[in-house]
Amino acid sequence: MLSFLTQRPRRLQTVRHARFTTLTNLSALAALALPCAAARADEAPPPAAAAAAAVEVLGHYDNSVGTSGAASQGMVTAALIANRPALRPGELLEFVPGVIVTQHSGDGKANQYFLRGFNLDHGTDFATFVDGMPVNMRSHAHGQGYTDLNFVIPELVDRINYKKGPYYADEGDFASAGAAHMGLFNKLKQSMASLTVGQNQYQRAMLAGSTALADGNLLYSTEYAHNNGPWQLPEAFHKNIGVLRYSRGGSDNNFNLTAMAYKGAWHSSNQIPRRAVAAGTLDPYGVIDSSDDGDTSRYSLSFGMKRRSAEQLFSANAYLVQSSLTLYNNFTYFLDDPEHGDQFRQTEKRRMAGGEVAQTWFGKLGGRDVNTKLGLQGRYDHIAPLALYATERQQTLRTIGESTVKQGSLGAYVENTVQWNDWLRSVAGLRYDRYRFDVRSNLAENSGKAGAGITSPKLSLVLGPWRQTEFFLNYGQGFHSNDARGTTVHLTPRELEPTEPVTPLVKTRGAELGMRSEIVPGLQTSLALWRLRSASELVFSGDAGDTSASRASHRSGIELNNHYIARPWLLFDLDLAYSRSHYSEDDPAGKHIPGAVGKVASFGATITDLGPWSGAFQLRYFGPRPLVEDNSRRSASTAIAYARLGYRIDQRWQLSLDAFNLFDRKASDVDYYYASRLPGESAEGVDDIHYHPVESRSLRLTLRASF
Repeated sequence: MLSFLTQRPRRLQTVRHARFTTLTNLSALAALALPCAAARADEAPPPAAAAAAAVEVLGHYDNSVGTSGAASQGMVTAALIANRPALRPGELLEFVPGVIVTQHSGDGKANQYFLRGFNLDHGTDFATFVDGMPVNMRSHAHGQGYTDLNFVIPELVDRINYKKGPYYADEGDFASAGAAHMGLFNKLKQSMASLTVGQNQYQRAMLAGSTALADGNLLYSTEYAHNNGPWQLPEAFHKNIGVLRYSRGGSDNNFNLTAMAYKGAWHSSNQIPRRAVAAGTLDPYGVIDSSDDGDTSRYSLSFGMKRRSAEQLFSANAYLVQSSLTLYNNFTYFLDDPEHGDQFRQTEKRRMAGGEVAQTWFGKLGGRDVNTKLGLQGRYDHIAPLALYATERQQTLRTIGESTVKQGSLGAYVENTVQWNDWLRSVAGLRYDRYRFDVRSNLAENSGKAGAGITSPKLSLVLGPWRQTEFFLNYGQGFHSNDARGTTVHLTPRELEPTEPVTPLVKTRGAELGMRSEIVPGLQTSLALWRLRSASELVFSGDAGDTSASRASHRSGIELNNHYIARPWLLFDLDLAYSRSHYSEDDPAGKHIPGAVGKVASFGATITDLGPWSGAFQLRYFGPRPLVEDNSRRSASTAIAYARLGYRIDQRWQLSLDAFNLFDRKASDVDYYYASRLPGESAEGVDDIHYHPVESRSLRLTLRASF
């Protein structure tokens, strides 16, 4: 996107550290940073321009002045990912400033995500990709946009490119709050093997390496992990992962072919009612229904390629995914069925195929550098069965809903970038998406076909830099799709009462005013003021099998992100975010959006190469949230610290000790407020806060060998 900058003559200035270099020369920066910057690797400059700048960008971030189209856009490198501990693979997304990742129902299930005033549930309104493959599952058995990252081996992640807001023409469904693109290594500098043991019978073994093969490179990796957690009923989460990736070529012309396989199973550690814990009848790490369970699998084959010349760039990717999921959950206990209980089974088997092709032209118009990009994205999901059953201790009692869903989409976009002068750049885009839904339900009234299209204009202006500072103005429209079953529904699956189909595609509108500066040596600072409107918060509830009614909403906020190199071996991060969220339509129930996070803070310190020692400390905080529309019930705040101490024995062996919930805080991962019924309680149940406690302090020791 920024390759037009490579022909602007500017004086080179650098602030250099042992593991970090800040470039203020925009021509060198664009030539070197852009192949990875903010998921726009397909718009790097022509080879001649890149060769003219022989400076390497190193470090934990590539968020320098001149590398992005918004203050809230950037990239995290493998160096930072490798140096900080993570309790779960889903916490990779916490490297995106302002994102909070929690869990409410067992480690094998997709995480809960929070960002920009959203309780994103399992992924709605935040798009996630791994090596070009979409992770968000639409029309999913458990939740729209379901994002399970347990199939990712963190050591294979080369970078995380993130964007926030609906300002980018190449981002479509689920990307209104933001998007994250994880790129995998084509080749490892060294092969590695690690063995981790920890409390609660945590075990993990990982092997990864790469070798030359047929003028290319073969990368391979496997992982086995097991964890019981602190729960009275051991979670017994175990998973197996395998990855094979073949790649050829360099940065200008290359291709890769990747096969991935993942399988996992666990006993659920669902949220529990606070009243039972307060009364002493339930341990904070206890369970109500010990038969809650889950298992999942995911197999994929993906392809990516890029061909570049001085005048143009062509890129393409394609993927095939087969996945399955079965969940047994009981969140209300004996409220709906006092005799058998309220457990239900959600299940789906999915086959998904899709891809993208994009062509970029580099040129001039009236003496100004101009880039124009055209792209086409397609995806098709076939889900059969997609079902919800009432169960008792995993024995099926009755069918609530059972469907076959075929859902296809096609998105086309154009994006034009013009460098008007030394201090003004514009990026204008237009996107059109068309969706088709085909549902075959066990209830004939809920079968049918539906279609919808939506147009999304985008515009960004970048001003500067002046004194190593640039400013951003961003506007864009986006959308998220609703569950296909909701687009054809006419009877509620449980009560068999008349209802209306939902809007297939929900429009969002966002704007942002931002600033990024490197005026202080070694310090990168980004400031963003944003707002986002959604035409509806309505989503299809997989737990109930029908649509959860809601209203239009408005969110706004401010974000401040800081990355400071205090010493060649010491990095500090401080990210602060504040947002306000409310419904924009009046209702006696209230205007507050349940689960909307308001205050988020993250502080990190990373020590590298201090002799044989290394270390990291990470503190994250997310504030209280309304649990009901009138704000009469609120969650507590949560502050959790992680730490790592590492020691390099020699060039081959390294030892590290990770501590999670370092200060052993008693807090909640997530809170909900609803009615449930325990044995002996009244038939109407009890309204109560149901919460999932954070895991108690645990230690994990890792021995790693490089060879």
